[in-house]
Amino acid sequence: MTRWATFDCYGTLIDWNGGIRAELERLWPDEDAEKLLHRYHDLEQEVEREEPGLPYREVMRRVLAQLGDVPPGEEDALGASLPSWRMFPEVRASLEEARSRGWSLAILSNTDRDFIEASKVTIGVPFDETVVASEIGSYKPATRHWEEFYARTGADHGRHVHVAQSMFHDIVVAKELGLPTVWINRLGEHYDTTPTRELPDLERLPEALDDLVPA
Repeated sequence: MTRWATFDCYGTLIDWNGGIRAELERLWPDEDAEKLLHRYHDLEQEVEREEPGLPYREVMRRVLAQLGDVPPGEEDALGASLPSWRMFPEVRASLEEARSRGWSLAILSNTDRDFIEASKVTIGVPFDETVVASEIGSYKPATRHWEEFYARTGADHGRHVHVAQSMFHDIVVAKELGLPTVWINRLGEHYDTTPTRELPDLERLPEALDDLVPA
């Protein structure tokens, strides 16, 4: 029976913070980019919660406008830059190894189809399913991504592991759904919620997946 590993993409596979921070530094070179980034995170959660039907490109435009005076012609700076955001260095080899061990891979992402397809080219590893927010009218941490994933794949809950960096968007809700979780704690964060496994990156992910759901 198929074993499934589902992933958040931005922050887990693609360097989301790095991509956003670089644009904030470019747009407002005299401001504290780290403070702007933290403010961006807070505002994005608010916009997604209040208007879950918005395309992610529009979410980014609205949040950027709330951060400060955007230079003319730069309103879509984040959307324009997203396809070039870099993959974390260990991701491709880890995903290739997981596939070689028989895992099917899927992405559950708070984004748009064109963005995720560009990032999948960057990652360079096939995915068996992709669920994006703009096509289902819902943003995580709402549960619609997982519901849609099960509707499309018929995956067995007992042979499914969710992998993500975001505790807020992914790990807490996946745990509430009864799924084994692998928290990719790239930022050295601390939370009360305990994931099934915690890793600093994806380097040891194939072994962790096999440990959670043996072949």
